[in-house]
Amino acid sequence: MDYKVIDLEDVPVTDLSEIEEVPPDLDIRPVGDQLGLSEMRATVWYFEPGEEIQYHAHSEQEEMYFVLEGEFSLKLGRSGEEEYIEADEGTFWVAKPEVGHGHRYVGDDRGVVLSFGAPPVEDPGLDPHSLEE
Repeated sequence: MDYKVIDLEDVPVTDLSEIEEVPPDLDIRPVGDQLGLSEMRATVWYFEPGEEIQYHAHSEQEEMYFVLEGEFSLKLGRSGEEEYIEADEGTFWVAKPEVGHGHRYVGDDRGVVLSFGAPPVEDPGLDPHSLEE
């Protein structure tokens, strides 16, 4: 089949705290898996106040994020050139391969972010401070 339609509520929640080798300890809905994506990843991330995805980079994967609910503080840019930017509902941001990025939820209720990453490779987070220009 060349297409598929799903409702977000039909995508099971994965509790990352139950997967020892995968930080952070957040809840996600792996939308891309449910849709059968093969050329990118798509994930809905859920944040409680103070939860974050640490500043990191990827060697191959480009990532795009979109804030669905809440307010976030973003840390973006190459090591030594990082910027802090406030983002709320309706904000997009992107990080190219080897560019550091991370975000903390600073709102009072639940925060929700939709992310896309391509290519869909196992590309564990890298320390942006160890990458050469």
